[in-house]
Amino acid sequence: MAITNTFRSQLQIVLEDGLDEKGNMTYKNKNFNNVKTEATADQLFAVANALHPLQQRKLSGIERNDSSLILGA
Repeated sequence: MAITNTFRSQLQIVLEDGLDEKGNMTYKNKNFNNVKTEATADQLFAVANALHPLQQRKLSGIERNDSSLILGA
C-alpha cells in the first residue's frame, strides 16, 4: 500500500488586482513559504485573515499548496 509524506506547505493569499482590457478580473498572489505541515485549515484561515488588512487589494481567496512524496510500503 502506498503512503504519502507531506514535506512542504505554502499559504497563498489571492487578491483582486483590477480588470484587464476585456473586463475580466485579474489576481495577484502573496505566497508564504515554510508553513508547518501540521497546521490546520482553521489556523491558516486565521493567519490569512490577520494578514489581509495589511494588503491594499481585496481578498479573493485563501489557498494551501502542499508538496508530498508518494512512497511504496
